[in-house]
Amino acid sequence: MNNQNKEKIGVKFATLIGLIVALMIPMVMIEDLISERSEMQKQVQQEIAKSSSAQQRIVGPFIYVEYERELARENSVSLIKENTFLLPDKLLIHSELDTYEKYRSIYKATLYHAKNAISGVFNISDLHTLKDHRVISASLVFGISDIRGIGLDSMIKVAGEQVKILPGTGVKRLKEGVHVPLEVTSLFASSVLSFSADLHLQGMEKLAISPVGKETRVTMNANWPHPSFVGAYLPLTSEINDAAFSANWQASYFSTNMQSTFESCILRSECSDLTERTIGVALVDPVDHYLKSHRAVNYALMVILLVVASFFLLELIRDEPIHPVQYGFVGLALAIFYLLLISLSEHLGFGLAYVISSLAATGLLGWYVSGVLKNRVIGGYFFVGLIMLYSLLYGMLGAEDYALLMGSLMCFIVLSLVMILTRHINWYGSAKSMKVVTDQ
Repeated sequence: MNNQNKEKIGVKFATLIGLIVALMIPMVMIEDLISERSEMQKQVQQEIAKSSSAQQRIVGPFIYVEYERELARENSVSLIKENTFLLPDKLLIHSELDTYEKYRSIYKATLYHAKNAISGVFNISDLHTLKDHRVISASLVFGISDIRGIGLDSMIKVAGEQVKILPGTGVKRLKEGVHVPLEVTSLFASSVLSFSADLHLQGMEKLAISPVGKETRVTMNANWPHPSFVGAYLPLTSEINDAAFSANWQASYFSTNMQSTFESCILRSECSDLTERTIGVALVDPVDHYLKSHRAVNYALMVILLVVASFFLLELIRDEPIHPVQYGFVGLALAIFYLLLISLSEHLGFGLAYVISSLAATGLLGWYVSGVLKNRVIGGYFFVGLIMLYSLLYGMLGAEDYALLMGSLMCFIVLSLVMILTRHINWYGSAKSMKVVTDQ
């Protein structure tokens, strides 16, 4: 056993471990920078929402009635003001979303114009019990979470007649929206009330609909290829292609428990369940370069370990010592790759930025290795190996469902290659004997 070589290898290992730990410091700083830029983009999106319209949620339609009920006491009769509501028996909604992007500096937000065709039927006989009371007002109400987004060309018809739309709902717990006054005498004169509406809404990123009908059917189309179906109910069927998507939902009176949920909100001010029980879609940005850059940084330690280990093996096999400073330059070049990636992706998009950044980093490292080892062939091999490594990394970033599997397989394959290449190395021998043994 050569104690001198043993100590030399031990010192080099300790030095490299310390170097890898030190290289994590700039990587943490770069990750913080990505988080900061991502948060800045969210702030810009919120500012755009404040100046135009935010995410939209449609609640309704429903009939809201205010009435006075007589309350008999010992020597007098007083009137108590109460309210009630009626949900539609059938509710059909078809939404057509036309998406577009709005920019502020280098940041953007995804907005849409939604044409919502809404129709259905109320069973008015459920309200006939109010004939014995003095009805103050009755109205058909549409709750809209951000009323600023409603279009001027929106219209509502009741029993086939177009009616005037008034702002507000008259409901304390759902203040945002519109309503249509209903004639009380005509309301009690029939047992069925039909309605239809064309609500044109502008919103941002998400559209949600509360399935308030005893039977609710919703269809939705949009020129957006990356939907994320949100809410408490997934679509029965959906079709997604490279340019658009379509989906349809169906909810029943029993699955939604909407009568009790609505009553809790309107009458008892407990609206959390009503907010959560929605049907909807979020327009996901597939080229969120901040998210992909953040995921790329998560693999930084693996990339640095592989490259440093490759350098160390070259040093052992070729009997040409590499100074820790040179290891440090290689590590910094790997870190600069991520800084280039985030800065270029803000202007060029993630795909092109990744190609440019990886070519710049691998080209620099290949050229540097050629100079350090004074061998262009090895530098070329090192360049090709890095290209393959960054290509695999890009594949893992794109394959969300298989990223962990691909990463695990890559680590296993790399470890297997390292063990195969070093199985004959005498770690306690001299560097020269190591080269001879591996050449055999």
